[in-house]
Amino acid sequence: MGAQRWIDLGFIKFQSSELAKLFFPMFITYYFLHDSEPTEPQQITYGIPLLIIGLGFLLVLKQPDLGTALVLLFSGSLMLWFTGLHVKFFMIGAFFLLITAPISWHILKPYQKKRILVFLGEGDRNKERYQIEQSKIAVGSGGFWGKGFGKGTQNKLCFLPESRTDFIFSVICEEAGFVGAMTALMLYIMLFLQLFKLILTITAFYPKLMCFGLLAPIVFSTMINIGMVLDLMPIVGIPLPFMSYGITHIWTTFASLGCINSVTCQRYAQDM
Repeated sequence: MGAQRWIDLGFIKFQSSELAKLFFPMFITYYFLHDSEPTEPQQITYGIPLLIIGLGFLLVLKQPDLGTALVLLFSGSLMLWFTGLHVKFFMIGAFFLLITAPISWHILKPYQKKRILVFLGEGDRNKERYQIEQSKIAVGSGGFWGKGFGKGTQNKLCFLPESRTDFIFSVICEEAGFVGAMTALMLYIMLFLQLFKLILTITAFYPKLMCFGLLAPIVFSTMINIGMVLDLMPIVGIPLPFMSYGITHIWTTFASLGCINSVTCQRYAQDM
């Protein structure tokens, strides 16, 4: 819809901001990797990682892609917290964001402001609120068992915008019902718990840090996407991992899981 998020090579398009979810945790890990165990927080220089996080956030926000920018910001901040960055920094940062909220509001693009206002209950249901209203209709109309595969009217009759990408979970709720939605949620929870369990078996700090950094964007994207289609969060352009259409997103997600699997497999190989 006018956003400049894709690089077109003619034979393929890819979204560069998605690649940051894969390579940024590797950069952070490489930057701090000068001992097998984490050094004291006072000995770590956070200037360059903070600069990269801030610069990456601003560049992705400029595309504009607020959703991916926030995922990168949250994931990067979580990694820095794991490395020992003092909690006072995050408290000061949160306070700074709070007092500068009026300035940030004017920086947002008009459609981003509308999304926040819609989340707060404003807007015409046939205009500004159309997307979220159609999403809630799709979710609610699925009932307990759903309408059946390929029989969702909101999806098939094109009432629901972006049904293949950002709002794919609404289609699942409509066609598979409450049972299908809960099944999908349980599968996500089982996957994330199993990955957390594997990562915690890694004894070295920095491989564990990288794995957490690779997993964090997947977890955040899942939570934000499902939250926004249920009107629990403002609408942002976040795909649902493993479900939404998008080659770059799918490739990045599976590449991240592949890296985590590689690290954990090497850990088990060393133990044997």
